[in-house]
Amino acid sequence: MLTTNEIRQKYLAFFAKHGHAVIPSSSLLPENDPTTLFTGSGMQPMIAYLLGEKHAAGTRLADSQKCFRSGDIEEVGDNRHTTFFEMLGNWSLGDYFKQEQIPWMYEFLIDVIKIDPEKLYVTCFIGDAEYGLPKDVEAAKLWKEQFARAGIDAVEAEIGSEAAGYERGVKPGERIFYYEGKKNWWNRGKTGPTTTPIGDPCGPDSEMFYDFGTPHDKKWGEHCHPNCDCGRFMEIGNNVFMTYKKEAEGVFTPLPFPNIDHGSGLERIAAAANKQPDVFRLDIFSSAISAIEHSTNKTYGSNEEDTYAFRVILDHIRAATFLIGDGVLPGNKDQGYFVRRLLRRAVRFARKLGVANAIVRSVSEAYIEMYKVAYPNLDEKREAILGAIEMEETKFAKTIEQGLRELKKIVDRGNGVTGTDAFNLYQSFGFPLELTTEELQRSHNLKVDADQFALDFKKHQDLSRAGSEQKFAGGLADHSVETTKLHTATHLLHQALRTVLGDHVAQKGSNITAERLRFDFSHNEKMTPEQVAEVERIVNEQIEKDLPVQFEMLTVDEAKARGAIGLFGDKYATIGDKIKVYSIGDFSKEICGGPHVEHTGELGGITIAKEEAVSAGVRRIKAILGKKA
Repeated sequence: MLTTNEIRQKYLAFFAKHGHAVIPSSSLLPENDPTTLFTGSGMQPMIAYLLGEKHAAGTRLADSQKCFRSGDIEEVGDNRHTTFFEMLGNWSLGDYFKQEQIPWMYEFLIDVIKIDPEKLYVTCFIGDAEYGLPKDVEAAKLWKEQFARAGIDAVEAEIGSEAAGYERGVKPGERIFYYEGKKNWWNRGKTGPTTTPIGDPCGPDSEMFYDFGTPHDKKWGEHCHPNCDCGRFMEIGNNVFMTYKKEAEGVFTPLPFPNIDHGSGLERIAAAANKQPDVFRLDIFSSAISAIEHSTNKTYGSNEEDTYAFRVILDHIRAATFLIGDGVLPGNKDQGYFVRRLLRRAVRFARKLGVANAIVRSVSEAYIEMYKVAYPNLDEKREAILGAIEMEETKFAKTIEQGLRELKKIVDRGNGVTGTDAFNLYQSFGFPLELTTEELQRSHNLKVDADQFALDFKKHQDLSRAGSEQKFAGGLADHSVETTKLHTATHLLHQALRTVLGDHVAQKGSNITAERLRFDFSHNEKMTPEQVAEVERIVNEQIEKDLPVQFEMLTVDEAKARGAIGLFGDKYATIGDKIKVYSIGDFSKEICGGPHVEHTGELGGITIAKEEAVSAGVRRIKAILGKKA
């Protein structure tokens, strides 16, 4: 049996042999990308380079990227869906293309990790006449040549839609299947040429599937095909041929140099390599399963209901462990909300297995041990992770007690429990609908109107969404005068914090509207009132000096030599690239794209309204224009 760690190592070594620089995984928290809360794909940190920016490591890159997809939370419970996963990736930034990628992937799968070629199936883009996008016969031809190496005559089949696949199924000898853009066209977000965001790189893709040979479940459709969800076929990777940029609706222009963006789920590759259709049977979950079995006296796989609960616990605690390791603490907003939701769902399903509390720590510890070599930060932050997890488990236990008391009051009224009652329990006390439903059924033989709950929940989501739309690309709500003033103030605030707290302070994000600024920064302790007052004093002192605000275009080396602060990550690492550096008198020098006022006196003054924790090692300041009276 190949372990997951061995497969990761073999993949990176394989592409290193083919001239790829192996780069580290980015954080699960995207840097300078306010359009999304989490890193959800291997290519997400690579967008700028796929659009033409140069990468310091060259034009051939490979990595194993940590990913989290919050939208998959409700999908967890089957044999293959997980919210957290690692994506094995390799990229060509205007270097090689299909002619190299497809033979390499076949070689890796068949020759390196020894997948049976008889079990491999692939899909290609069928084309789109409306948008003038051609059928990808080139990719199909290359796959056909690879299959021939194993003596397989790979027959091609035009499927088109997923629905058509369920109608016709797979005929003998068929290996290469053409699907429409919804299945074989890649871009960020929803797939397909029509839904590609304007300005994004995109192109046809070729997915790889492993056939476990399990019986087809007709609840999905009459016949099985590679994109069927019954579990027989598992997608193990996707080769994206980044060929175009969407310039306008219906207008796709060729990229000057096409790129390769390949991603294979590590766990799914491991499942295929070990002929194991259940990813939760892989070695990375074994010690966590043992921890749950020890706490519950139940066995994974013994029955369908318990197995579902095991999988939810296994997935959710692993995801929460990695998210907390990357700095997200459980909370009620933004990323923290999802960590809280993951942990509370895990606790709820532990209750289904007969354990009321104290299960989360042991499972998280098992993951830290399993991953500490590949991801040392988990071991380094062990106590912080376990402490945050235990605290959230304790809080949720109190929530359950309080929610049960409130539910009893509602039941005692004698008027039943409405969907709105259930939603109010959720909104006011964090008491999940599932617990309300279970408790009513178990103790009172009552049902709750889930449809009404859903309506109330949707109203709540719509209000939240309207609020979240005030968040914006680039950290700025707009380029109004007030927003521009507050954006300039963040430069003063950043330097003042470094002056008072130390040079370890670095910006971790900002959110600026015309009414206020929000500035996140690295610091391990709560600021004292005296420190907050001193930072505010220093900022206002610079404002009173009416310092000039100017920028220069400098190389990275020049910017560093002059003491500029900011994000000197891969995005700005190529020698010779020019970056914009703003100076505020002799007080502040920082990488930034603008906009800014011309003199600090235009700000008038600022007042720090609040200083608070965001997550482990990250603090937040909220400030407004104007001095305290």
